[in-house]
Amino acid sequence: MGQESGVHEHDYEHKYRKQIVNRLARIEGHIRAVKEMTAEDRDCSEVLLQIAAVQKALDKAAKLLLKDHLENCVVKAVHHGNESKVLEDLTKALDSYIR
Repeated sequence: MGQESGVHEHDYEHKYRKQIVNRLARIEGHIRAVKEMTAEDRDCSEVLLQIAAVQKALDKAAKLLLKDHLENCVVKAVHHGNESKVLEDLTKALDSYIR
């Protein structure tokens, strides 16, 4: 996704990409911990609280990714006259994310 033969399809830097990757790495560790809690038969309400925390963390990562997309992809698209395609793709992504 976003890469073909090791070449980025965008010609600009994503300002928040490193922060997003770091957040996702923390979320990955958190998910592992929740899985272990479940396997250890921990209290269901405790596990549910941790799942809610993971969902909130994912929402924050998605919000940062959207900010990155708006500040970079959408602005570049407007400058290059292909905003309709970028906005169509963004709408599809948001429709999938927000139901």
